[in-house]
Amino acid sequence: MMFDGINLLGALAGAIVAFIFGALWYSVLGKAWKRAAGLTSDPKPSPLVMILTFFCQFIMAFVFAGVIYHTGGTSIRSGLISAALIWVGIVLTTQIVNHRFQGKPWSLTLIDSGHWLGVLIIQGLVIGAVGSWPTTP
Repeated sequence: MMFDGINLLGALAGAIVAFIFGALWYSVLGKAWKRAAGLTSDPKPSPLVMILTFFCQFIMAFVFAGVIYHTGGTSIRSGLISAALIWVGIVLTTQIVNHRFQGKPWSLTLIDSGHWLGVLIIQGLVIGAVGSWPTTP
């Protein structure tokens, strides 16, 4: 299913896999993240927060699919290159600036930006793979 060159199935699959990755990432690094973020209690996200998180993952994957498509072709290679460029040029830089102004430790920047690097790589792989499937007219 396509929308202006964007494979919606690829975006949905990318969002699902990235959401699962995030759950695994923070379940492994949760204690270190909590310490780095300066939290004293365990955050318990409500179902609404989890739904909002997934919705944002889908919007991110949809827009990312559009970026990949507009680079000249959807492929795993273009997905991975786009993931690296967006992470270095947009995600990592904003995380560094935000965390420095907030006075947060570099460990928080490493944990959070590592998560977003994983998300972008996963979405780039999935969107690139699904987007390169032949479509029937």
